[in-house]
Amino acid sequence: QVQLVESGGGSVQAGGSLRLSCVASGNPYSTYCMGWLRQVPGKERERVAHITTAPGSTYFSDAVKGRFTISRDDAKNTFYLQMNNLKPEDTAMYYCAAASSIYNCDFDYWGRGTQVTVST
Repeated sequence: QVQLVESGGGSVQAGGSLRLSCVASGNPYSTYCMGWLRQVPGKERERVAHITTAPGSTYFSDAVKGRFTISRDDAKNTFYLQMNNLKPEDTAMYYCAAASSIYNCDFDYWGRGTQVTVST
């Protein structure tokens, strides 16, 4: 079992940057895929990014590709989402997530969320 806690959200002007962190407890080394989801009220949840264990493949949605990066530090039981050149469209509740399966990135653990607000 893995428990996830996000932090690093806040309010920022368009063009600014934020770094979200997610601390995993339990057995993070048993997870194959970790990543981030975001959701705006009234809209469907969107997968933003994920990263797998070695060889460390990554995924980014078209909306954030080139602006966001994802990384993980298993020694600290932590993974990150670096968000650069933020746009108002990035405003959402961001959730870190993990997949315990070694075969896919179907998330089965979610955090409680951290709010990101980007103003014009």
